[in-house]
Amino acid sequence: MWGERGWQRGWALARAQYDALVDERDDLRFQLETTRQALQDSNDALREVTQALRELKATIIARQEAERRVAELQREREIARASAVERDPTLLLN
Repeated sequence: MWGERGWQRGWALARAQYDALVDERDDLRFQLETTRQALQDSNDALREVTQALRELKATIIARQEAERRVAELQREREIARASAVERDPTLLLN
């Protein structure tokens, strides 16, 4: 029914399809590996940025605490200055 020539053509077609499939598989494996590497690089960069943001947040909180402490000390200084000033008893209160 097929004949010798038909079998040869069938095998050649099957071999070509198989070779194409192997090439596609290899290309997909390469793309997968490339994608995995890109994902790993992105995750590494994300970790670095997250760490930098944590450090920045800690710095900002420390600065805010220092500013609050400076304001508190300035208030205490003003109170101390006001307490140190003697009022002239001859002056009226109003």
